Amino acid sequence: MTDFTNKTVLVTGSSRGIGLAIAKAFDAAGANLILHARSEIKPEVLAEFQQTPQTLQFDITDADVAEENIKALYKQEGFTGIDVLVNNAGITKDQLAMAMSPADFASVVNVNLNGTFNVTQPIFKKMIRQKHGAIVNLSSVVGLMGNMGQVNYAASKAGIIGFTKSLAKEGARRGIRVNAIAPGMIVSDMTAVLPEATQADILKNIPLSRFGEASEVAEAVLFLADSAYITGQTLTVDGGLYI
Repeated sequence: MTDFTNKTVLVTGSSRGIGLAIAKAFDAAGANLILHARSEIKPEVLAEFQQTPQTLQFDITDADVAEENIKALYKQEGFTGIDVLVNNAGITKDQLAMAMSPADFASVVNVNLNGTFNVTQPIFKKMIRQKHGAIVNLSSVVGLMGNMGQVNYAASKAGIIGFTKSLAKEGARRGIRVNAIAPGMIVSDMTAVLPEATQADILKNIPLSRFGEASEVAEAVLFLADSAYITGQTLTVDGGLYI
């Protein structure tokens, strides 16, 4: 198992779903965890961890608030810095392009893409001074291949791939690696409500003939966070959907 003992890891959007699975995987690997969510993380969720994680609660779309929270984190006594940042927080507001409101397009891009920048920038500055660090951004196969009814989500996730490649070039000389994960159809609250017929249609396009598990995305995140010679890459975790 990958060992993250004595490493500090921040995972955004980690109160449930894929973000929570990622956080639990780092916890099992011995990391010092910092969980982030927009609202308070429930005590029963925190109780699932081997070591009680620190929590941050703020809206990532507010750049000033994000910076204030991260600065406060670094001012804590004994805090030595963030070794791994996982940008997972994101939303969907699906609708066909001709019926999508400008507000719904903007809000998805604001959370998924702008929010990723707002959290990353102040931490990236610190990593530059540390001369080490790993950043893993959650994109999506939708950002690679597009999808009907998701022009806002696809645009935001495609943007994350470009963001990842550019930041990787900026950070490489200071020992900072930046990669992205592009999950496909992962078992979640969203997929659970899909009609059986819809699920069957989707499965026809997945060579491995099943939806992925959040834990499988988490495994890929830990792999990229630990791989010393991989940067600027986007790893699809999609059962072959993109091929």
